[in-house]
Amino acid sequence: MELNSILPLPPEQRARKTIDRLLNQAGWIVQDLKKIDFNAGEGIAVREYPTDTGPADYILFIEREPVGVIEAKAEKKGELLRTVEDQSYRYATGQLKWKKEGKALPFLYESTGTITHFTDLRDPAPRSREVFAFHQPEMLREWLKQPETFRKKLQKIPALQADGLRDCQLRAIQNLETSFAANRPKALVQMATGSGKTFTAITSVYRLLKFAGARRILFLVDTRNLGEQAEQEFQAYKPNDDKRLFTELYNVQRLRSSFIDKGSHICISTIQRMYSILRGEEMDESAEETSLNEIKQPERPKDVAYNPDVPIEMFDVIVVDECHRSIYNLWKQVLDYFDAFYVGLTATPDARTYAFFDKNVVSEYTHEQAVADNVNVGYDVYTIDTEITRKGAAIAKQWVETRERKTRRQLWEEMDEDLVYTPTELDRNVVNKDQIRTIIRTFRDKVRTEIFPGREEVPKTLIFAKSDSHADDIIQIVREEFAEGNTFCKKVTYSVKDEKPSEVLQQFRTAYYPRVAVTVDMIATGTDVKPIECLLFMRDVRSRSYFEQMKGRGTRTLSEDDLRKVTPSAKSNKTHFVIVDAVGVCQSVKTDSRPLERKPGMSMRDLMMNVVMGTADEDTLTSLANRLTRLDKQISPAEREQLATAAGGVKVSEVVTGLLQAHDPDVIEERTDRTLSESKGALSPQEAEQKAKTELLSEATRVFQNPDFRERVENIRKIHNQIIDSVNLDTVRAAEWDKDAKGKSGELVTEFKTFLEENKDTITALQIFYDQPYRRRELTFAMIRELVDVLKMRKPHLAPARLWQAYEQLDKTKSDQPKSELIALVSLVRHALGIDEKLTAFDETVNRNFQKWAFKKQEGALKFNEEQMMWLRMIKDYVAASVHMDKGDFELSPFVDRGGLAKAWALFGDSIDELIIELNEALAA
Repeated sequence: MELNSILPLPPEQRARKTIDRLLNQAGWIVQDLKKIDFNAGEGIAVREYPTDTGPADYILFIEREPVGVIEAKAEKKGELLRTVEDQSYRYATGQLKWKKEGKALPFLYESTGTITHFTDLRDPAPRSREVFAFHQPEMLREWLKQPETFRKKLQKIPALQADGLRDCQLRAIQNLETSFAANRPKALVQMATGSGKTFTAITSVYRLLKFAGARRILFLVDTRNLGEQAEQEFQAYKPNDDKRLFTELYNVQRLRSSFIDKGSHICISTIQRMYSILRGEEMDESAEETSLNEIKQPERPKDVAYNPDVPIEMFDVIVVDECHRSIYNLWKQVLDYFDAFYVGLTATPDARTYAFFDKNVVSEYTHEQAVADNVNVGYDVYTIDTEITRKGAAIAKQWVETRERKTRRQLWEEMDEDLVYTPTELDRNVVNKDQIRTIIRTFRDKVRTEIFPGREEVPKTLIFAKSDSHADDIIQIVREEFAEGNTFCKKVTYSVKDEKPSEVLQQFRTAYYPRVAVTVDMIATGTDVKPIECLLFMRDVRSRSYFEQMKGRGTRTLSEDDLRKVTPSAKSNKTHFVIVDAVGVCQSVKTDSRPLERKPGMSMRDLMMNVVMGTADEDTLTSLANRLTRLDKQISPAEREQLATAAGGVKVSEVVTGLLQAHDPDVIEERTDRTLSESKGALSPQEAEQKAKTELLSEATRVFQNPDFRERVENIRKIHNQIIDSVNLDTVRAAEWDKDAKGKSGELVTEFKTFLEENKDTITALQIFYDQPYRRRELTFAMIRELVDVLKMRKPHLAPARLWQAYEQLDKTKSDQPKSELIALVSLVRHALGIDEKLTAFDETVNRNFQKWAFKKQEGALKFNEEQMMWLRMIKDYVAASVHMDKGDFELSPFVDRGGLAKAWALFGDSIDELIIELNEALAA
């Protein structure tokens, strides 16, 4: 055996061997200079090709013509790649041996085999970028045929027409195109829920296809449901500069398999499917059903590999919908694979989102701005506070009922000692059904009297529960307290097996039932139910972005006609929604951190078995650490010792630390440095890092390979079942509007008064209200209709129903709201202008004024008989409902049914005209 065959290759030769392999994968044929054979294929990479400044590591040829250069460096010089860009540029612009002088080679690569940089010299201000692999020869040939590069075309996109676009959408697209023109690889579009993020993205995509010559664009989502919604929006989109639909102009493909149609302009795919495609693996179809935040299917943390059927240049632009999700761990590999521009869409960015998109925020359109622009509706907060919710409770030592968490099987156990439980243990370790019932009963009593006064049915309400078990308890109690059946309240969660979540959601959107939906995890995907007017929080949330996503379920606007289709007693457009806070969620401190629990629907046993079978991704290990931490807080010292013994002397807290550190970048880096040092050059940095990761994962999960440890964990966990507290009854501490809600009410009232003042000279009804009292007799129904229409158009959030509620909160009074919003507005204007000291329904004002008028008339010489009084009361009721009465109205119901104008003449004679004028003035006084 020759000595050279057993000696390790020098670092640069190892790098070139890797580069050869990568070039072969991308379709290049690698040849030595002495063995050049251009007939071997379309793309040839020639090693050590001579130039006038020395041999280039690789020269790339397409159809015998040189098109690019590769400068190869050792792996350990990855951080120095940018320092050799001048070297590759020198070869690209130099003279190649045996070739006549020509143009500079446009395509430049610098590579260590692990890291590769690419520059297209034809781009404006050419800039290198890191790429996952080499581009295929076919792609370089196609690029060379184009007179201008994609990045050059991005600088020439024509001005955007504003027709059909909201201001926020217009700004987002203009800023995004400015970012494209500056060759910024990533851009973040932050737009409030309901403001039209997808419409904005499709408009931008259309312009990229039409004006910048984009070949193909990937629209990435994280659930099949979102993919279906995106496909529907593409199908319905009609650009403002063409009469045809988007799908008549461009091909849209939603991926249902691994096949990507090369003729498609838009590919819609879940990130899970694209991950499987790149891996060349069969996909578990159920993985597309659930959001990445809540996914319960175990995933092995395998690296994405180069797939020649899906080259890195497959897409020019990738739009990542709902990019606040968990795309930054395992799934980030999909994003790192493609050589493309990235556009993120989200309403609730967090620190990870900003970091991934390089803080290049091209649009910042907040919920507050959306409310101000009447794009979204605002919200008020109503608090329900109970004793046990606030303080917890105590149970004296006795026999108590317990319940297994998963099976819900109930048992009786004797307590070893008194139990004091805290609010945070409610519905986790202890279930107090009376606490749930007290909240639901209070909500039942207040929802149609204080929260949404005047409603005949319960507004569409979404309840957030802590767990599936908690949700089941809530559903049972809601049905009982509202005396309703199964259709009234349903669960909307990923764990529902018998009924598809999408079907329940569709019922919630468009049907009368269910009125109430209860959810645990399904808060950010496909839950845009516009008729929702109430969010009842029965779980606290400490993540700021998660809380914002939950609140976003109620922000959608809805017209009166559409709202009344599912909520018939609604009297106006959807003007706001109400957060009913039963756990202090609006007061608790929020952070940007992600919760440790990543797999809420997976049992402890399944988590441990996934680890045994080789699943060690970050979500699995972090969730397992979270469960063990909770268990460690519940168990006794003796049980803690039993677990340590089964774990070979390792404490539960140490097991938790190992699980959390297994994916900690700092810990991995520290172990890598140590491994590299101990190997004394035998390992490359990449090999050392891989070894460090493997060791950390092995050490963290070793204890779970012991069946005795797993069994003890499971048995001890079962011992600590939920205790059913049937001893302590709960009481309501407070059920009232939050102070912030009262502040918002003050702002609404002030804005309403300002509106009246600003329009007193232009709206006829207001001119009359501001004029002399006797002029109020001139008010007509049409004038009030005009006032309502102007108010709806300019200030839709100042709907009469909401203003009435705001005045009640401020004045601390209660009065029945008129069924007609026009008549309600008359009452509101009278109160705002000081005509009525208290907010009083207009019909009450008319009744009171009628009594005064009739009494005064009867004191004089004029006496009305019984039939005349009946007609006068009919006139009074008509004015109360219609503001004004004319003589011609006698030909309408109810007068026409009793003889109409002729009968009125017979009863009142020639004084009928004067009588109507007098009553109009008196009743409106």
